[in-house]
Amino acid sequence: MNDQYVMLISSLPPHIPKLFAARQTPISRLKLDERLQMLEPIHTKDLALIENLMHWDRMSIEMTNEEMIRRGENARDEIENECIKEIVSWRLEMRTVVKAMRRRALGRNAPLAGSKWGFGRWLRIIEKHWNEPSFGLDQHFSWIFEAGELLEQKNHLALERLLLDQLWHYYGRVAEEHYFDFEAIVVYVLRWDVINRWSRYDGQKAEQRFGKMLDSTLGEYVHMYA
Repeated sequence: MNDQYVMLISSLPPHIPKLFAARQTPISRLKLDERLQMLEPIHTKDLALIENLMHWDRMSIEMTNEEMIRRGENARDEIENECIKEIVSWRLEMRTVVKAMRRRALGRNAPLAGSKWGFGRWLRIIEKHWNEPSFGLDQHFSWIFEAGELLEQKNHLALERLLLDQLWHYYGRVAEEHYFDFEAIVVYVLRWDVINRWSRYDGQKAEQRFGKMLDSTLGEYVHMYA
């Protein structure tokens, strides 16, 4: 056990147990960054890779689909920690499912079989089961039916709540297996981001960003809040 990381994690206030009750983050980003200076250089680098990939507000609206896929794959390849790789893969696969849902909601056909249009294990299954409400993935993504209904209703706030709730509970499950290691720190930072996003949520600004995305090359990625 790294005593330095024990000290770091012990200095962080606990997370709020109920996400949607949060009105602010348990610690400011400035103070969080001060604590994170205790990370080893390799871990500082890995955390930056993860945050730049995971945090939606760090993605440029001008970024193309190909650039996003390449960025995700490169980050995943650079990270050596298997637990963190799994977190990254889970996130990117969730984004891919939501992307497919949006594409279908727009009335578009399935991506070309075998093409590189997203991340992870489910691409070929989604292509094969394109006309099924769950893409044949309901055993893996229990939220998929509800997300599809919200997408059809254009209920953006409820959809974001649903996806953030999935993130929150997934990170919580990972956190139960890690306490004073780098993985625990990564999960803390990612959960901090979820709280931050919800506590700062502004419906009007969200709708404006939604409109900008529709008119941009990121149109395919609207609603990939995960």
